[in-house]
Amino acid sequence: MTRRMTVVFHDEELYTYLKVEAARRHTAASEIIADAVREWLESREDAELLPVIENTRSEWKEKGGRPWPEVEREFEEAVTQRERTAAARRVQA
Repeated sequence: MTRRMTVVFHDEELYTYLKVEAARRHTAASEIIADAVREWLESREDAELLPVIENTRSEWKEKGGRPWPEVEREFEEAVTQRERTAAARRVQA
């Protein structure tokens, strides 16, 4: 669905920059404005999530959280050790 809206530019220079950029991109100025509004809305959503992310990070640290590469390395070492143990048992059998 297409909706129309009038955008009034009080800054003539900004309007000129928009029109020049639209011509350079071979697109409508309305597409640039729509993209800018979309990005702005997404950034607002991201900003709203920041407190949730920070609370989660704090809780993770309080509970002794460790960085993923450290956990992954220990897991890989455990798998390797298990494989060595299994191989040694097969040799003994």
